[in-house]
Amino acid sequence: MKSALFVDFDNVYSGLRKLDQTIADRFAHQPLQWMNWVVDALELPDHTPTGARRRVLVRRCYLNPQAYQRFRPSFNVAGFQIIDCPALTSEGKTSTDIHMVLDIVDLLQHEVHYDEFIVFSADADFTPVLRKLRRWDRRTTVLAIGFPSAAYRASADLLIDQDDFVRHALGFKDDDESLPPEPAATSTTRKPDDRALAAAARTLVEQTVAESKTPVGMAKLAAKLLSTVDGMDASTWAGHGSFRALLASWNLAPMTISTAGGGTVYDPRRHAAPELATTPPTVSIDSELARIAKLIRQEVGRSNAPVPCSRMASLITTHHGAIAADWNGKGTFRKFLETLSLGTLQVDWRAGGGSILDPARPIPAPATDSKAFNGSLPHWESDQDLLPIATRIHEVSGIPLLGPIDYQALFRSIALDVAKHPFDLNETGKRVRDLVREAGHGGSRLDVNWILRGLLLHGHVFGRGQDDSQSLARMTANNVRSLCLREQMFLDMATDAAIKRWLEGPQ
Repeated sequence: MKSALFVDFDNVYSGLRKLDQTIADRFAHQPLQWMNWVVDALELPDHTPTGARRRVLVRRCYLNPQAYQRFRPSFNVAGFQIIDCPALTSEGKTSTDIHMVLDIVDLLQHEVHYDEFIVFSADADFTPVLRKLRRWDRRTTVLAIGFPSAAYRASADLLIDQDDFVRHALGFKDDDESLPPEPAATSTTRKPDDRALAAAARTLVEQTVAESKTPVGMAKLAAKLLSTVDGMDASTWAGHGSFRALLASWNLAPMTISTAGGGTVYDPRRHAAPELATTPPTVSIDSELARIAKLIRQEVGRSNAPVPCSRMASLITTHHGAIAADWNGKGTFRKFLETLSLGTLQVDWRAGGGSILDPARPIPAPATDSKAFNGSLPHWESDQDLLPIATRIHEVSGIPLLGPIDYQALFRSIALDVAKHPFDLNETGKRVRDLVREAGHGGSRLDVNWILRGLLLHGHVFGRGQDDSQSLARMTANNVRSLCLREQMFLDMATDAAIKRWLEGPQ
């Protein structure tokens, strides 16, 4: 697949710098590292021919030489053509966007047929050119740091997750380690980290295979891990994406992993090697996928609230373990889910690890008992009347759908943490997540990071004042108002008051 890459350096670098200077510098100094990831590891956009591989024939970086001349050598070494875009106004405005658009349109009509156009920029001004590329049947892939507009996201065939880019392309691994040991009374309440989960899982797998007189099926092992290892999640498998990938990460020798019989693990010293099936399976893969899709529709139909993807992954693993071992060759639950035909159901990945919902089913009226939400939306209590408008704001802006009490606890936890420790997006996010969990409140790591990123991207600098919970809540509310207005959601007095009450609490 022939690709062309266009990097709005000023936009990406400034966005990363607001989050973390170290991350921004690695992006600027090591473009060869993340380029290798783009070529070798980045998934391909939808409707790409089977077996295609990405060849980035054009690499162009647009930067302001007055501000970023020092980064030119790094991009030269990585094979980029550098287009100087100096400031043209006293405010520092450059002509990067028009240069990029003209170059994209030029390549669109080039004698070489470029299949994919990759744009590194969060500037929504590129939305029309993405739509033009789609009309010309070209694939578009976008990296946007921050909170790109809904129209911009929808105009791209593939939106690179900025967390994946930081972790995998830039090499900032996040092992999500727990905090240093504390007294047993508090340390036992923490959720095990991925490495602890993987270690516990390996011990159980080795024990189960050692005690079995016959090869052990992967489906049986997967189900046993989910029911036995506290904290194991079938949608992530301790950070490996699938059960098969988790197994492959271990050196189980002399135990052997076989694809026979839907996947088995055996010890050749004690077990006969399983034979590959010579007759067609009684149930085709297509039939099993159709049953999984039906299972998802039934589960969503029974629920009065969006169904968490983690719960759905566990359910599929229990009933269809062979498919769930490697998610039908897709590697992760998310990619597997995107291949299923779910009809009108929608998957929302914006918060809390993702959820599946039916947009045709309205959220129950706020007058109903909070138990009607099946435990998915706790801590709203006397604020149930806010839930409908909060849900609409969540759908428009992407803000996590936490209850007012959870938000008050979240802002207090941020204020407490930054008062004790220097701010670091990664480490602060972990500590705050642990604080809110230990206090019994809702909020995932993704939810915490959404709030922290919003504060950083809108100019807040931790450690320079206004780090109290009330100020953080007020700035977050203003951030949400800006996102809603950008998406053309009208904010009347009632909506504005609801945002204030939801995020800032009672005054």
